[in-house]
Amino acid sequence: MNALNENPASSPYSARNTAKPANFYCWAPNAKTVYLLGDFNSWDPTAFPMMRRHDGWWFAQLLLCHGHHGYVFMVDGSPMLDPQATGVTRNEKNENVSLMAVS
Repeated sequence: MNALNENPASSPYSARNTAKPANFYCWAPNAKTVYLLGDFNSWDPTAFPMMRRHDGWWFAQLLLCHGHHGYVFMVDGSPMLDPQATGVTRNEKNENVSLMAVS
């Protein structure tokens, strides 16, 4: 997991210690709930509820550190990959998850 200041001896100006806003969008117009879970929240299925927009998209913005992050959308209790993700990788349970690169 890429946490802020994981190496206290590193420079405070390093890109690894700089959190940037990352936007997540999920197309689920008929969903009742959508949550964002990933390596940035220890895969907690209820940590980040996404906000429903009027156009059928769900939205969340998080501050993430430099690096690659695995994530998945939980749509009404079912996992869904992001078709707009940078790529696909596997989590610790060997499940496919979406991949986002933060630079």
